[in-house]
Amino acid sequence: MNEIFQKMYEKKMPPPPGTFIKAGVGVILINEKEEILFEKRTDCGVWGLIGGKVDPGESVTQTLHREVLEETGLQVEIINFLGVYSEPEDRIVTYLDNGDVAQLVDIVFVVRKIAGELKKSEESEELKFFPKNSLPSVIVPPAIQPLEDYKKGLVNVIR
Repeated sequence: MNEIFQKMYEKKMPPPPGTFIKAGVGVILINEKEEILFEKRTDCGVWGLIGGKVDPGESVTQTLHREVLEETGLQVEIINFLGVYSEPEDRIVTYLDNGDVAQLVDIVFVVRKIAGELKKSEESEELKFFPKNSLPSVIVPPAIQPLEDYKKGLVNVIR
């Protein structure tokens, strides 16, 4: 694991004073082969799911569609609501550009493409589909539990 990844996601329990809550949307985007799209992130060089923070004035579904389009060039439809993930153990992140520490609360959906051509954004080093039984060896911690729940076929999870 690289040093940036380790600093961003090192265990911080209990969360340090000044930690804020960051609401976001996570997306498990599957193709016709049921493979999952991963983004190799430019901020830490590690694979993660598509998604991002909810902006003021935006609904969760608006965030989902905006983030997917920005990060992949795709338009999608929602297949399932996977769950809400808030357990702090693997969801505390330090933003190295400004030192902010946040606990991520993510609402995660399973989606599929309905239009567009796959293209990476400035946030991505690479976009790649992986079979659900052969995922990348290193994944950002906030994506691990949703992926495990998805592989088990769970829906409506609250953690």
